[in-house]
Order: sequence, then C-alpha cells, then structure tokens
Amino acid sequence: MFDKLVNRLLGNNTERELKKMWPIVKDVNRLEASLADLSDASLAGKTLEFKKRIQEGETLDDLLPEAFAVVREASRRVTGMRHFDVQLLGGIVLHRGDIAEMRTGEGKTLVATLPVYLNALSGKGVHVVTVNDYLATRDSEEMGQIYKFLGMTVGLIVHDLDYDQRRRAYNADITYGTNNEFGFDYLRDNMVISADQMVQRPLNYCIVDEVDSILIDEARTPLIISGPGEKSTDMYYTLAAIVKRLKKDEDYTMDEKQKTIAPTEEGAHKIEKMLGISNMFDNEHLELNHLVIQALRACFMMHLDKDYVVKNGEIVIVDEFTGRLMYGRRYSDGLHQSIEAKEGVKVQGESKTLATITFQNYFRMYNKLAGMTGTAKTEEDEFNKIYKLDVYVIPTNMPMIRKDLPDMIYKTKNAKYRAVVREIKVRHAKGQPLLVGTTSISQSEIISGLLKKENIVHNVLNAKYHEKEAEIIKEAGQPNMVTIATNMAGRGTDIKLGKGVPELGGLMIIGTERHESRRIDNQLRGRSGRQGDPGTTQFFLSLEDDLMRIFGSDNISKVMDKLGMDEDEPITHSMITKSIEKAQKKVEAHNFEIRKYVLEYDDVMNQQREVLYGQRRQVLQVESLRETIIGMVDDIIMDGLEKYANEKLYPEEWDFTGLLQQMEQYFVPKGATTVQELENLSRIEVQDKLHTIATELYDVREKEIGAPTMRELEKAIMLRVVDSKWMDHLDAMDALKEGINLRAYGQKNPLVEYKFEAYEMFEEMVDSIKRTVVTFLYHIQITYSSTVPKAENHLEGATTVHPENKPVSKEDIEADERQHEK
Repeated sequence: MFDKLVNRLLGNNTERELKKMWPIVKDVNRLEASLADLSDASLAGKTLEFKKRIQEGETLDDLLPEAFAVVREASRRVTGMRHFDVQLLGGIVLHRGDIAEMRTGEGKTLVATLPVYLNALSGKGVHVVTVNDYLATRDSEEMGQIYKFLGMTVGLIVHDLDYDQRRRAYNADITYGTNNEFGFDYLRDNMVISADQMVQRPLNYCIVDEVDSILIDEARTPLIISGPGEKSTDMYYTLAAIVKRLKKDEDYTMDEKQKTIAPTEEGAHKIEKMLGISNMFDNEHLELNHLVIQALRACFMMHLDKDYVVKNGEIVIVDEFTGRLMYGRRYSDGLHQSIEAKEGVKVQGESKTLATITFQNYFRMYNKLAGMTGTAKTEEDEFNKIYKLDVYVIPTNMPMIRKDLPDMIYKTKNAKYRAVVREIKVRHAKGQPLLVGTTSISQSEIISGLLKKENIVHNVLNAKYHEKEAEIIKEAGQPNMVTIATNMAGRGTDIKLGKGVPELGGLMIIGTERHESRRIDNQLRGRSGRQGDPGTTQFFLSLEDDLMRIFGSDNISKVMDKLGMDEDEPITHSMITKSIEKAQKKVEAHNFEIRKYVLEYDDVMNQQREVLYGQRRQVLQVESLRETIIGMVDDIIMDGLEKYANEKLYPEEWDFTGLLQQMEQYFVPKGATTVQELENLSRIEVQDKLHTIATELYDVREKEIGAPTMRELEKAIMLRVVDSKWMDHLDAMDALKEGINLRAYGQKNPLVEYKFEAYEMFEEMVDSIKRTVVTFLYHIQITYSSTVPKAENHLEGATTVHPENKPVSKEDIEADERQHEK
C-alpha cells in the first residue's frame, strides 16, 4: 500500500525514465522535414557518414536522433510505414538494453528497425531473435528492405542451412533467426577442430522478440547436443508395466501443486517384489530408484494430447505455453523414454550429452541485450534479477477501448463448454468474428466437436505449421470467422479487422481456461483491441479446471451446492476472480523459484563452460601449442615431486623409484636417466633434469616429423582429448546434480555442496586432460600414406597412430587414463 502511495506521489522509476526520453523523440521529429528533401542516394549515404563519425570518436548515443530519423524516412519511402512517436520511444528503450512492453498491434517489428540500424553501424553485428522460422523469415524480408535501402547487409539463420550459408548470415550487419538456431550454433562453434569452421562472431547486441516466451517460458529447457548412449532400454518397459498397477495414495503420493510424485512404503514393497529385489533404496539401486520416479511421473502426471502427442510412432512434446509441437526436443533424465514405454512405442536409447547450455546463460553472454513483447510487466522482477533488464510499458498510439468482461465460472467442464458454444452461437449469428483460446490440443478438439454439431464453420489451430497458422490468424478478424487456437498460435501476427467488424463490436476473444501465468492470459486478451479497435474478451472457467482444482475450489463448490445453483448457472464475482489471480501469482512465484534454482546450478556449469570454451578457442587460434604442452609437462613433474619427493619429508624418505616410474609413463624414455643419478641431485636439480629430458625429446620428435605436422598434431590431440573429457565431465555433473539434494537430509546445503564438488571434479578433469595430452604427444607415431610423399610433412597425408599402431580413439584415451590411474 505504501509503495502505491509513493508511486502515485512521485511516479514510479520507469515512468520517470520515459519522461526523460521524450525530448529525444522531439529531436528526431525536428530532423524529419530536412531528411524528406534528400534524394534516395543522399539518404542512403548517411550510413557511411555515420560509420565515419563513429571512427572519429562519436558514440551511438550521439548519433541516435539522426539515425532514428534516417530509418523513419527510409521506412516511409520503402514500406509506406512511418514510425509513430511511441514507436520511437520503444526504440530508445531497446537501444538502452531494456525491455519495451508494447500492446499487440503497436508495431513492435517496425520499432526494432530503429535500434537495429543504429547498433549495426558499429560493424560488430546485431542479432534479432524470434520464436520461429516463419517469423524470422518474414521479418528479415519485410524489414530487410529498409536496411538494404540504407546499404546494410541482412542475414537469416533458419533450419537446414549449410556452413557457408550460416557463416555469410552471421557476417551480415544484421542477422535474423530463432533462439534455438543461435544457441545451437554457439555450441557447435565450441566443438569445431579448426577456427575457420566457426560461424558466429563475438556476441554483440541482441533484440529478442516475444522476450517473455524465450527468456522465461523456455528458460527451464536447456539446449543439448547429444550423441548415442549405450544403456539398455528394457527397464523402461518393465517399470511402465509395474507402475500402471499401482493405486494412488495407497502405493504412491502425488502433489500437483509442487509437481512431485513418489512411491509410498507399501508401493515400494510392491515394486521390489515385482522386480525381485530386496531394497530399491540401496546405493546399488540409485539409478533404478530414479527411473521408478520417472515411470510414475510419465504414467500419472504426463497426459496424452496435453503434454505430448504420439505422431508416426514417436512421442512429440507439446509446448505448455504455446501448444506447439516441439519436434526434435526430448524430455531429459529418462522421462521421455518412460513416456515412450507407457505409450507402447519404440523406446529410443538414452543419449550422451556432448554440449549443453541454457537460454538464460546463452543470452547473458551478449554485450547488450534487449527485448520486446506485449506482456512482460508481471515478470519484471525475474527479468531484472536474472538478466538485469528493466521493463518499460510504452503507451499505445491510440486509446485502448477493448472491454474485458468478468470471468464466468461454472461447476463442471461440460457446463463450461456448453456456455462457450452458446456464446459463440449468439455472436456468430450477427457476424462478429471470434477467437477461442484453449490451453491444450484436446480442449481444442472438444470445442471443435461441439461446434460441428451446431454446424458452425470454424478453423482449428494446434500450432503445428507456423506459416499456415499465421495466415489463418491474420484472417481471424474477418466477418463470421470462428477460430479455435492454442494459447500462443500465431503469436507475432496481427489480427486486422475486416470490413464492418468494428460496428459489430470488433473481435471477441473467449478464453476456455486460465493459464498458470497471468501473462499468457494477457497475451490472449491482447489479440483484440489493437490500435484503438473495439473488442471484447471473456474467460469461461469451471471448478474442474486444473488451476481451480489444484488451488482449492472446494469452498466455491460447497457455496454453489448450498445455494442450490444449477450446473449451467455461472458465478461472476470479483472475489473469485481475485482468488484466481492470487493462485496465479503463487504459481508464478513457484515457477520463478524453479527457474532460479535451475540457473543457480547451471551458473556453476556455466563458469566451467566459459573457462573450457575460452581455452579451446585459444587452442584454435594460436600458431603453436609447444609452450602449453611443455607447461603441462612441468605440472606433471611438480605433481610427481609433490607425491614422491615432498619437501615436508626428509630427503632419505624420498621415493625416486616411484617418481621415475611415473615419469616414464608420460615422457621419460627408458634409460634416459637412473634412480641413482636422481638420488645424487637436489630437488630443484631433479626438476630441471626432468624438464630438460622432456624438452629435448620433444625437439627430437618435432625434428623427425617436421614442425608444421607437429603444430597440427598438437591441436588435433589437444582438441580430441579436451572434447572427450568434457563429455564425460558433463555426464558426471548430471549425476552429481541428480543426487545432491539428498545432502539436505544431513543438514547440508545442497547448492554449496554442489559448488564444492563441481570445483573438485573440474580440477580433476583439467589434470586428466594434461596427463592424457602429454602421454599421446610423447608416444604417438606417425605413418604416412603412400599417396603423400613423406617430405611434405603435412597432417592431411598422415594417420594418427597409437603406440600399438592403431588409430587414436576415445576408447584409447580412456584405456590410457585407466592405466595411469593404476
């Protein structure tokens, strides 16, 4: 209450900041007339002028009014669209590296052209991220006309591009694409074996369209590049059959609020009996215990046609926020396999993670990040805490006159659906267009079936084809149109009203269920009432809806029974609407905590990823790794001295036999020195002696095979070993994260324990990389193919061979490592 009073007296911070930006808008407007008189060539020539001024020391902020005015004039000439003042305001917010919340129909796509052009003048590249390939292609083509007119190059990153196409697109001044493509390209760039195979430049400035969808909704799902694993899939079928026989509350408990499920003591006994084991909670059954939980979750918490669909014998995830089918995405930790077993389709083998990153950590790598959406204010805290982004609500160009009617709440789902159909019939009869928003595919199909019985022609969108979906959504504002769509279908596409529709009341939006997030509900409402158009929105709910059921609709149900209310009689009361909003706020807070929890753990991984990827890029870029390899040798020598000739011990206690045996494993040839010789030297002399042996042998090997081949061999071995060890480390980190929460039972903080152990594991991995790289470089032999003369000394004509004359493989590396551990 006090905060609201202060805001009313002083105006909140974002309002104050927006007031400071209006004078810049006036500066842009003052330049409009002078630019209108320029020829096309003179206007386009401004780009070179701006670039020259940047080289001479001017900043992007200095150029902002002129650059924005140039873009506005270019847009007017090329597309026929002139930026409104509020769009200039939105552009300033985006340039500052913040989020502009602009209502649907306010022209966010056009707004982005202003800061995109300005920031592209630096020559460091600008990325514009959208939610799907269709929107990326559409925006790059439509807005690309403006940039190309002004002499800028435009690239597009979509699925199925080859290396050359990707590289060209990233080297353009401005690059459009989807979040998935940008993220995967980053991961792939950190798996290449040559610097010229990388496609991305350093991450400079990024504008994320539908920023809430990408940075909030998708934040819990990491991007993963994986390869085939080796585990058997039989257990998934076994457990699917077992859990189907279990009874709720008796054999397992489920908390829908917390989204948790677990077997009871009785249930555990039943599972043990069916599996023929004595105690499923023994250490040896830790993985089995995890798979039982996943089987329970798959069977009782994941629902066909809501969370996933079965398509062509495969389980395809349905995005809970968009209703879209997420081809190529799989649930992790064995959940996807458990669902496959439940549905009786082929269980795909578990994969091995090769590289992974969350969207949160990918987008935080940009020097400057900005975003735009119609709905961000409800998640402002999260944007600020995670991404350091402020949210600015940009005023609408025309006053908002849409009517948001109170919710209609019914006792049962069937009564709700009947009421929805009645409402559609009444409004459809007078020609008013309707858009019905559903939260699941199955809900869409139920309503579609009811409309067919009433002979009402309609379109159903389950968000499967972005292009088709956008075209249908565009037409949703025409007279007599009835469109049923999952919540986010056609997001990013304007619904323009047909002739005579404003007189009929504009577009009517019907929501058939409240989403867990108020933001998703607001997105649905925002499809109506664009640019001052009339429109109406209303939600039809039932006490059987998930949100109502989970968050206590029992009291409302009892009241309805006491009043003797008919099933088809609705309640409309502000108290109930407020209680729904309260429930949504609770869920939003809970989901934020989950995302924060995921991020806290991923931040540990991210620090390690940045160190490893940074060093990997150095390997690709440097001419020679000789000094690095010798540095690794020196580390091995110091470790050996620490172990066998520790300064804390008396010299007579030192074990030179053990030291020499260990050094011979890595780089000392047999006979190069003796134990007696080492015993006659001081500790520092022993260190120098071993260093000299290592460097001399390295020089001999380099002379034998030639310096160019040695340089390439160093890189090839280093990259192979680093990648192999990193993959194993990712698996180990997954296993650590999975079991770390059990530490809480011992009164320990799981996150602190995770950080401590993750650090130790990373140090062990780095040490293992050093030892394996040194071993291979000192023992490897080169054989030349008959087609390439030995004199050329080039790696392309050579085969990398292990001491036993076989090619180096991951198995060789692991075998060597096991040998050294012994």
